[in-house]
This record gives sequence, structure tokens and C-alpha cells, in this order.
Amino acid sequence: MLALLTARPRRLLQSAGEVERAVRDAIDAGYRHIDAALFYGTEDQVGRAVAAKIGQGAVRREDMYICTKLWNNDHRPDLVEAACRRSLANLGLDYVDLYLMHWPTAYKEGAELVPRGADGRVLYSDVDILDTYRAMEALVDKGLTRSIGVSNFNSAQLERLLSNCSIKPVVNQVECHPYLNQKRLLGLCRRRGVQVVAYRPFGSPEPPRLLEDPALAAIGRRHGKRPGQIVLRYLVQNNAIPIPKSVTKSRIEENLNIFDFELPPEDMATIDGLDKNGRACVMKEYVCMVYELQQSLLGG
Repeated sequence: MLALLTARPRRLLQSAGEVERAVRDAIDAGYRHIDAALFYGTEDQVGRAVAAKIGQGAVRREDMYICTKLWNNDHRPDLVEAACRRSLANLGLDYVDLYLMHWPTAYKEGAELVPRGADGRVLYSDVDILDTYRAMEALVDKGLTRSIGVSNFNSAQLERLLSNCSIKPVVNQVECHPYLNQKRLLGLCRRRGVQVVAYRPFGSPEPPRLLEDPALAAIGRRHGKRPGQIVLRYLVQNNAIPIPKSVTKSRIEENLNIFDFELPPEDMATIDGLDKNGRACVMKEYVCMVYELQQSLLGG
């Protein structure tokens, strides 16, 4: 299953309705898994697009797989249900199919998504992720989400959670691409029955750019595909669900066109060899940067 990620691009804040149009285009193209989050600020647009397509008879709610995420300032157990209900209200849904803990890091509780002290540093909470996750388990019992999972968990964090939970996380959503292939984490998740969802499948927009790698271009020429399609196919064959981000209709359709070919072992090995631990999304720096960009463009 390929999903559409509805995060805001780094280069600009989407104009009003741009994500909504992208989700409509994605559903028309055949996407059924839509990845959202409270932090992205796009839940309302996702909800309107899904409702419109259901109203047109183009898709049924039960055909859609909608994911959203618990943000860091709502990790305290007594805040978790309200946070989930807020996301459901934004989406206009009675339930989501998957609810994720966005990061294994708790921020100080309050209205600020990225709270800071007088010195400008991010303020953290001492809430244990196990307590947060137990509150998320209660959401399944209440029918607010069909399943739960985590995001950005490393192997140690995931193992600790798996040893102390009642409902196993179905997903660990992490950055994963040929420059950061996450082989060890993929292996652990496979052994433990946790599905990996790969965000940022095309790596960082900063040099060195993954999609400009000559090895991917050469493989693409042999298969009559673009480098991005080669990357997505590589992830699928590694048992990771890629969630490419795009608001361009032609690119959304192109990203879905990866199921008519297969990469042979020698191509997979070549792409494996591109790994350079090239992590593009570092928690503190990335989150703060994105949030501040959003606020500046919103005038907040």
C-alpha cells in the first residue's frame, strides 16, 4: 500500500486548499492510505477531501485508511483522549484507522506546540512513553481508532514498548530511504511483526540529493522509470510502506505507478550500497524549524 503524506513542504506553506486538492487527486488516482498529523496543520483539509469523495460516491469510508498522530505536548495520559478527539473533529471522522505517537519525546503540556523557555530552549515533560502508550491503548477500546502505533522509535525504544504493552503497535513510522536504509530496524520490525512506514522516501532536498544519484538514474533507465519510482519500489520490496509527499497531480500519479515492475537482486544490492546514514529529519532541529516556518508564514 502506498500512502500520501500530507505534511507541509519545507519550501513553503501550502496555500489554502492545496492539500485538500492533493488528497482529492490522490483518491482519484487510487490512493487509499492518507497520512496526517495534528502537527502538520492539514487535518481539516484531509477531512474535507475525504468527505467530498465519499459524498461523490467515488470511495467508501471503509475503503479508506486514515492515519493521524498524537503531538508531543499531549503525552500526559489524561490529555491523550482529548487530543485524539480534537484530531477526529478536525478530520470530521468518528474514528481513524491508525493513531500514532508522533515522537518518543514529551514536550511541556500547554497550548504551544513547541514550548520554549526564556532562554529559547525547548521545554520537555517527564512523561514516560509507556504511560502515554497505555492511554493510547484505551482509545482502541473506546472505538476512537482501529489500531495504534508509533513513529520515530529506535530499536531500544521499540523493544521496551513491545515488552510492556497490551496492544502491539502495528506500525513504526520512520525516515527511510536509500541514503538511510534502516536495515537493522527493518529487520527488528519484521521479526516482531511491526510494519515499517517510510517517510521522507526521497531523502533531503539539500545536497547530496538522493534523486540525483547516478546509480538510481542508471537503474531507472534500465526499467523505464524515474529515480523516484525506483526508490519507492526499493522500499516496497524491503517491506516498507513509503509515504511520498506531493501536491502535484502528475507526481502523485507517477508515484503510484510502481507496481508493474520488480527490481532484481543486483539492483537491490546496488541501492543497499548507497546507505550513508544520511538522516534528514533530526527531531529537535527539524521540528522547531518546521514549526517556526509555519508560524512565520501564518503571521503567528
